[in-house]
Amino acid sequence: MKKDLIKKARAFADPYKITNGKKFRLRDYDPADTLHLVSEDKPRAKEGLQMGVDALAELQDVLYAQDKWSVLLIFQAMDAAGKDGAIKHVMSGVNPQGCQVYSFKAPTSDDLDHDYLWRCMKCLPERGRIGIFNRSYYEETLVVRVHPEYLQKQKLPQELITKNIWKQRYEDIAAFERYLHRNGVLVLKFFLHVSEEEQKKRFLERIDNKNKNWKLSSADAKERAYWKDYMKAYEETIQNTATKESPWYVVPADNKWFTRLVVAGAVIDALDSLNLEYPKVSAQQKADLAAVKQALVSSS
Repeated sequence: MKKDLIKKARAFADPYKITNGKKFRLRDYDPADTLHLVSEDKPRAKEGLQMGVDALAELQDVLYAQDKWSVLLIFQAMDAAGKDGAIKHVMSGVNPQGCQVYSFKAPTSDDLDHDYLWRCMKCLPERGRIGIFNRSYYEETLVVRVHPEYLQKQKLPQELITKNIWKQRYEDIAAFERYLHRNGVLVLKFFLHVSEEEQKKRFLERIDNKNKNWKLSSADAKERAYWKDYMKAYEETIQNTATKESPWYVVPADNKWFTRLVVAGAVIDALDSLNLEYPKVSAQQKADLAAVKQALVSSS
């Protein structure tokens, strides 16, 4: 992997990386930010993304061969922020055999008969794989916090639903991610930070384009009434769960082309930090391979 490519990837990701949430404030991050790039740079950005996709494919191949680490990418965002597009474009070059994608909708009755981490724990990536969660257990400190009535559907003992429940969930999630890291699962969390104005624009586009009508529901639009509540929930979630081992990336999402550059840069940088390498072949294995080659060459 070329060092200059890794350096460029890190340059795109670092400004949005949160490893200690104590001083994090969402207002410090502009959803329309593109660093030094302008709209005229979009062709160059597209070319850079393709280079990133190729680099990511190379790193994923080594990750799969080494079979020690696994990587979990968590995507959270308001509706129409571009999660699906980011996943599609950034991971387009990755071997499907080494990548697993899960989208978490509203909990099923089976999910509600278990703790809130259960359905996500079942989907954790195997060693050597990249797992992608389109929404995740973080819904429990986001949508459930904005709509606390959902707690009543979780069949929790009433005495456990106290004013400290969100603090306790932050603690439990942070402990869970610390456990994952200690067991070889690298966790990266992305909040695609779209502005309220840009979301409105994208909603209108979905209404006006019949081929995109399926992407929008009346429930999506109704959630806009809770925008400030969601922003507060995201801010406090990131403040309490951003760590050096499992960072958050608050990714500007008003410009999709830039969003994808940042996500690709973050994943490349993180994979590079694992010092991945192909498994070493022993002297005996080399001898065996030489014997196999000789037999193949000699065969008719």
